[in-house]
Amino acid sequence: MTKSELIQRLAERNPHLYLRDIEKIVETVFEEITQALVDGDRVELRGFGAFSVKHRDARTGRNPRTGETVQVEAKRLPFYKTGKALREDLNKEPTEQTSTSW
Repeated sequence: MTKSELIQRLAERNPHLYLRDIEKIVETVFEEITQALVDGDRVELRGFGAFSVKHRDARTGRNPRTGETVQVEAKRLPFYKTGKALREDLNKEPTEQTSTSW
């Protein structure tokens, strides 16, 4: 699902809201999550998951094409861990459907 598809689904479920307002809400939520991660905070959405930042130290790497050693700078990477409710929902047995004879 893309961000525009998310906005469209929210608009379909909330016809009383203007599309521009829904776009602003979604954009604001993403901006707040991003800013919290930039500030070094952890973002937890109960039942969905948690976003945090992992730190990678500087290291010596290798260029796979040439085999030459290169210095890789330290960096911060976003990390996401699923919430328990989301994992349980993903692993539920599908409901049994009645089969149709052709």
